[in-house]
Amino acid sequence: MADTARQGEAESTGGPRQRKASWRYIGPGIVVAATGVGAGDLVATLIAGSKFGYTLLWAAVVGCLVKISLAEAAGRWHLATGRTLFDGWRSLGVWTTFYFAGYVAIWGFVYGAAAMSSSALPLQALFPGVMDLKWWAVLCGVTGLVFVWFNRYAVFEKIMTILVGVMFVVTVYLAVRVTPNLGEAFAGLAPVLPDGSLIYTLGLIGGVGGTITLAAYGYWVNAKGWTDTSWMKVMRLDNRVAYITTGIFVVAMLFVGAELLHSSGLALAKGDKGLLDLGGILEDQYGAATAKLFLIGFFAASITSLIGVWHGVSLMFADFVTRFGKRGATTGAEVAAGAREKSLPFRAYLLWLTFPPMSLLFLDQPFGLVIVYGVIGAFFMPFLALTLVWLLNSSRTPREWRNGWLSNGVLGTAGVLFLVLCVQQVRELPW
Repeated sequence: MADTARQGEAESTGGPRQRKASWRYIGPGIVVAATGVGAGDLVATLIAGSKFGYTLLWAAVVGCLVKISLAEAAGRWHLATGRTLFDGWRSLGVWTTFYFAGYVAIWGFVYGAAAMSSSALPLQALFPGVMDLKWWAVLCGVTGLVFVWFNRYAVFEKIMTILVGVMFVVTVYLAVRVTPNLGEAFAGLAPVLPDGSLIYTLGLIGGVGGTITLAAYGYWVNAKGWTDTSWMKVMRLDNRVAYITTGIFVVAMLFVGAELLHSSGLALAKGDKGLLDLGGILEDQYGAATAKLFLIGFFAASITSLIGVWHGVSLMFADFVTRFGKRGATTGAEVAAGAREKSLPFRAYLLWLTFPPMSLLFLDQPFGLVIVYGVIGAFFMPFLALTLVWLLNSSRTPREWRNGWLSNGVLGTAGVLFLVLCVQQVRELPW
């Protein structure tokens, strides 16, 4: 959320002429929205709705505003400086390199297995008896690998847009089907904290759509061909569309949780399997057709997260490797050229996300690996928020595009929020 006064100053100082924000340019925002909202996020929202009804609706809205600010800051860095986000991190010291290297290695290994399993669950439910869950998961992983390996950003964006359309239709249909109480929903916009709701509230604000994909947004902006400040207005519209879309998903699932689960006292299992529980409840209440439609939406949510991470984080890893092979800065123009998507580091990380994690599909996750993954993952969001505050208030960013008071306030608050969530997540690990 940059200040409009600063934007006007940029145009008056001879910077690139601002392109008119237009819906026809929308793209990277759809990708980040689709990737950031996975099955686990939908379950967390459903559980919050089942426990507290509409009371925490305000937290979902605040969470979307926080993510708009974070993604806007990442996109603004790429466009204002012409440099990639990892190049900015490197300028803060070598510690960022060690952190990122450890993160993408361990996080990618465990996330790969989780994403494949999540995508397999609805397929096994839709086609019972065809094959074991593990083999559905392997098929999803290999399909994601082949798709990203042989397609560039333009095709990737189109497929993600179609899948987001499926998610949108299904979630909105379910929200309407359960007949939400709009009076109680509007009352839920008032910020209140029922007893025992603090962790759920923080999770709604900080969790849904809040992953490394927020950092990947700037790379997708560049891959779209947006490489300088002339695209700033377009990027901001695109980003708002992303998190309004995310907000609709979250609110729709909260409605389902409030009406279908809270009112009847039903409970879901934690994790992705909770969505299978919901499928069974929907079949009992509304019939097999609604349940199957829901499973299709469940698959769309899971597979978009898989292929989104396969593409976006591989782009970041390729940038990470490239930075060691050159003296100067790594630029957004290099990402826009498309060569990174064909590079050896990009494809090597694709393989890392796909094949080594398959071992976890057949074995219980090693205890120590789960702990390290949880700790590193918990620290990423505060790392992103606070490093963006640092970068966008320093001389690394042209003065006219640095943070204003509003951006600093939201990003600083987000950093503190994510630190609190980080501590809570670490405390809940199976030490």
